[in-house]
Amino acid sequence: MNRVTIIGAGLAGSEATWQIANRGVPVRLVEMRPLKMTPAHTSGCCGELVCSNSLGADVLTSPAGILKVELRKLGSLVMRSADLSSVPAGRALAVDRDRFAESITRALEEHPLVEIVRKEAAEIPAGPCIVATGPLTSELMADCLKAVTGQEFLYFFDAVAPVLARESIDMKRAYKGSRYGQGEDYINCPLNETEYDALVEGLLSAERAMKHEFERKQPYFEGCLPVEIIAGRGRDTLRFGPLRPVGLPDPATGKEPFAVVQLRQDNLEGTLFNMVGFQTNLKWGEQERVFRLIPALRQAEFVRLGVMHRNLYVNAPKVLDKNLRLAGVRASASFSGWVMNRSSPG
Repeated sequence: MNRVTIIGAGLAGSEATWQIANRGVPVRLVEMRPLKMTPAHTSGCCGELVCSNSLGADVLTSPAGILKVELRKLGSLVMRSADLSSVPAGRALAVDRDRFAESITRALEEHPLVEIVRKEAAEIPAGPCIVATGPLTSELMADCLKAVTGQEFLYFFDAVAPVLARESIDMKRAYKGSRYGQGEDYINCPLNETEYDALVEGLLSAERAMKHEFERKQPYFEGCLPVEIIAGRGRDTLRFGPLRPVGLPDPATGKEPFAVVQLRQDNLEGTLFNMVGFQTNLKWGEQERVFRLIPALRQAEFVRLGVMHRNLYVNAPKVLDKNLRLAGVRASASFSGWVMNRSSPG
């Protein structure tokens, strides 16, 4: 039986490896980390989440929740690992990102039909192959795909939100609660109008990390905009977006604050929390200065600061067929390729 090669051990590559191996087909999983890192990854684990630790809604009243149920029924490794490492997140499924990735890695390492090869792939090998390098594809593989497809890449910029220590949050100025009384899974940092305006002004005036000249015209992913970009779209944009206070009355007043910054648990121990919707391209020193304008975070200890990175995508309508195979490339002894990417960043 032909062995399948899968390049990239992110969510797509790890799940594809698991599903194929469980059908009795040997798999060679090629992953460059930790020998060569990307601008956003921090480990060599398979399935590492680099942006949000939330996998979205996990209720049957949402499309994302229905998809999760279907994936569980199909024996998804990603869903199994997510369930084993889940942390409180209201109606969403969020995970301890380290334990999530470790669970996926351990399952693949222990599978008798999976061989994990740690090296940077520079070409598409002969035989059945899935290219699942994702938005953070290395330069060598990007050059290879560009040569094969004859097309330039699409790209946009994505960002990561800061993570802070739970013990550094001033709970005298914050309160627990999920929207509309659905539990107490989030920590909420209320802002009055003056405090909100100070935060917006801080975001707009703060110095951003510089980019290379060819990156200055930055196309952002609208679903994951840097918080300073949202602030620049109008004074009230943030409080009608990620800082909306609807359904989060402050127990101290019984009323909804002017705006609310939500913090979501980031590990099983509950010692780390991330700032929901605060992905950013501000310089690191500026992040600490500006985010400490939030009253409950004035003494915050940041264990990870936000970063921005570029995501690459193939121009799917032009280079892929309806089965996600490279269009115009015949399956043969020398090549049979499928290109897979996550449907969304983070």
